[in-house]
Amino acid sequence: MKILAVDTATKTCSVAVVSEKTVISEYTVNHRDTHSRFLMEMIHDILTICRLKIKDLDGFAVTTGPGSFTGLRIGLSTVKGLALASGLPVVGVSTLEALADQFSTSDTLICPMLDARRNEVYTAHYRFRNLESEKVRLPVATSPVKAIENICEPCIMVGDGALLYQDLIKKTLGELAVYAGYAQHTIRASAIGHIALQQFQSNHTDDVSCIEPLYLRKSDAEKILK
Repeated sequence: MKILAVDTATKTCSVAVVSEKTVISEYTVNHRDTHSRFLMEMIHDILTICRLKIKDLDGFAVTTGPGSFTGLRIGLSTVKGLALASGLPVVGVSTLEALADQFSTSDTLICPMLDARRNEVYTAHYRFRNLESEKVRLPVATSPVKAIENICEPCIMVGDGALLYQDLIKKTLGELAVYAGYAQHTIRASAIGHIALQQFQSNHTDDVSCIEPLYLRKSDAEKILK
């Protein structure tokens, strides 16, 4: 089984082709340019490198949020278009779960955080048991202080939000805050693909016409309109 996975939820843009046994190829860039300028080119390049065509794939995986409003729409619309044109299934994956999935072999509490701007973060708490993720706290948009207020055990902090508020977190939690390595704070399409593969293998795919982004809060434009 080969899955093309895409993430455009934050400043990074990542594309990967994964199988049940390995990451066949992965392409990740970190810049401030809009992902719409590069995403299709990245998909074309990675398929070319892998010597694959869309018809050789078994499905698509894409991040559904939370994250950048514009970024999520770019990734979702691109993958939905490819899926509708090819007839291949799609699985949507949480950005927070993708960050936490890097620590699936640990039973330590995990707190992924993404910068939500306006002095807020998108966050949730996860714990893995036998490689299966369990939501200890459901995804929310909240202040960094409230994001960590109930943590009373060692906790892995990961994500650009965790880095942005590192001083506050370390001051509040002290040695309970265990920071991930620098390379793990980036959402990677290979992690999206790994999570999606489990869904594909159990036939739990999403309806491509209904899959929608998870924003957790209203956009500035919606607030102004209201």
